[in-house]
Amino acid sequence: MTQFSLPLIPATGVHELDRDDVESYYIPGGKVYERFFDCPLDYSQPQSSQRIRVFARHIVPLGKEDQMHKLPFILYLQGGPGFECRFPGSVKSGWYATAIEENYQILLVDQRGTGFSSPINANTLKCSTVAAQVEYVSHFRADNIVRDCESIRQILCQGRTDPKLQKIALLGQSFGGFCITTYLSMFPSSISRALITGGVPPLVDRPDPVYQATYQHMIVRNQQYYAKYPRDIARVRAIIKYLNFTDVVLPDGGRLSPRRFQQLGISFGFTGGFDSVHQHVIRAANDLETAGCLSTHTLAAISADQGFDTNPLYCILHEAIYCQNGNASGWAAHRIRKEYFADQFEHRWDYIERRNDPNSPVFFTGETVYPWMLNDYAELRKLKDVAHGLAEYTGWGQLYDTKALAANTVPVAGVSYYNDMFVDFSLSERTAQSINGFHQWVTNEFHHNGLTVSTRIPKYLFQLLKGDITDL
Repeated sequence: MTQFSLPLIPATGVHELDRDDVESYYIPGGKVYERFFDCPLDYSQPQSSQRIRVFARHIVPLGKEDQMHKLPFILYLQGGPGFECRFPGSVKSGWYATAIEENYQILLVDQRGTGFSSPINANTLKCSTVAAQVEYVSHFRADNIVRDCESIRQILCQGRTDPKLQKIALLGQSFGGFCITTYLSMFPSSISRALITGGVPPLVDRPDPVYQATYQHMIVRNQQYYAKYPRDIARVRAIIKYLNFTDVVLPDGGRLSPRRFQQLGISFGFTGGFDSVHQHVIRAANDLETAGCLSTHTLAAISADQGFDTNPLYCILHEAIYCQNGNASGWAAHRIRKEYFADQFEHRWDYIERRNDPNSPVFFTGETVYPWMLNDYAELRKLKDVAHGLAEYTGWGQLYDTKALAANTVPVAGVSYYNDMFVDFSLSERTAQSINGFHQWVTNEFHHNGLTVSTRIPKYLFQLLKGDITDL
């Protein structure tokens, strides 16, 4: 069993909220308590399983520190998979302020495998065999993230006599919404209400239908990008040609291949994404025009916008979030691209040149992962074997209970972005219709990151649940 120097479990007779060995400090709008929890790696064998630690920032509204036992919790589940919760800096704005207005104290949990919660990377994955590594990482999906959160809820709500205060509210962004749907399937009686933003999951058993839909969205977003920046057609073609014939090594040791450059298109799914990609394009094109090579500044900026090395679960466990009932992912995005969308997302210059059309754009890709990334990204190279093992893994269990969702009694509201490039609207709509009592808000006003760009979203969802407005 791994030993940690930080306190992990409540001292006998002392409530977790009252412990004096928990580090705390103030930020604008609230007091933060940094808490670590001891959890089993495998909940099917809780007593004999290896232990991991899960980290949570517990934020109490300023001036209400002595009311912790009387304030309900709202737990935030972030997007990903494979990303930790960002440190908020302040809770006086954004969705944090809305939650405080609704009289909540806030829990920000680093999902297992991320941040301070037993993070997974090439240095920490110490299993002796690839098979053991695959088995270890297989425990880091939404089902066990939810079990961690439920364990934390039980600890923090212990001793509360009011049944309402024994439950927690949930707010989930993107993959966090997937986790909420799993939570509704597994522990509905623990939830007071749930809010989902850009993350009503498709109830599929494998990722293929997801990519059949989202590649279509990528095509549309590329067309819109080049309509806004038509001169980037020539610039991107020149960059792709250069990368086809030049071995470009990034400052971190990774390789900037044509396919990796195309991955900058993931930003198309966010508000302002067109502009950020254009800055990379115009900078790279200027380098080639003036110096005949890409500068360190350009390479570092591109690398900084690609978080697969710093958050490797985002690659190696990404497609597994769609796998249920023993289905392997089999590098679905790669297969679907090759079979159905090879021409639209071609990266090889000899094929592009055969079109004999200088006005033919080279399309960027989106939120998709590929086996070649295990060569092009420096840190992912070290996880190549386990990544391939996870792509072939058939031991995935059930993430969603459709019968439980159909019988749901928890108040749930969610916003689905009609033009979301990552989460297909039609698949989300089917799920929303299959969850009893789901209040769905559909809008084309925002892209996938609506929660971070507009305070109106959480306020509107809370109003939906209160009946202040109607979704009809």
